[in-house]
Amino acid sequence: MADDGSEGVPAGMGARLRARREARGHTLTEVSRASGIALSTLSRVENGRRRPNLELLLRLAKVYGATLDELAGTVPAEVERPHRPPRRRPVDEKAVLPLTHYVGGVHAHKHVLPATDGPPPRPRQTAHEGHEWLCVLSGRLWLALGAHDLVLTAGEVAEFDTRTPHGVANAGPGGPVEYLVVFGPQGERLRHRVLPPAD
Repeated sequence: MADDGSEGVPAGMGARLRARREARGHTLTEVSRASGIALSTLSRVENGRRRPNLELLLRLAKVYGATLDELAGTVPAEVERPHRPPRRRPVDEKAVLPLTHYVGGVHAHKHVLPATDGPPPRPRQTAHEGHEWLCVLSGRLWLALGAHDLVLTAGEVAEFDTRTPHGVANAGPGGPVEYLVVFGPQGERLRHRVLPPAD
């Protein structure tokens, strides 16, 4: 059988995907949220412990703005796209600050939505595996959860199954919105504990 070069594709796939992600300035958490792929799955793929299937590659290709050939490394060197520097965030784009850096389990990150000049459209919704808990630190956050719309203010908390379509926006007008997200990609939840009543 003739060697078409495909034998070596899976071996270097993880490193290639990690390089693509880092070149675009994304964290694993950001890619997980944008693609709907569990954080632990992305980590295993990048570390070469899991072979990506076609559905996973199609999702990543969309997030990274790449073709399947580029992700697989089958584009001939002479037509491969040149290296791009890390993407700079526009000042009006949401900022995400990861607060945990381990793989697997519950992850936390802080989000900042920029100020708006007027009322925004209803947030675009996504759905994926997992469970999410969010707490507003400042500003007014519009949470579109399924068919329901909530406006949360500083100190208010929402908890939901992320298989329910959901999306957020600055409820504006006014200043930016800051909020914390604790996300369990495999459905992990926070456990409530209270002190026993005093005698």
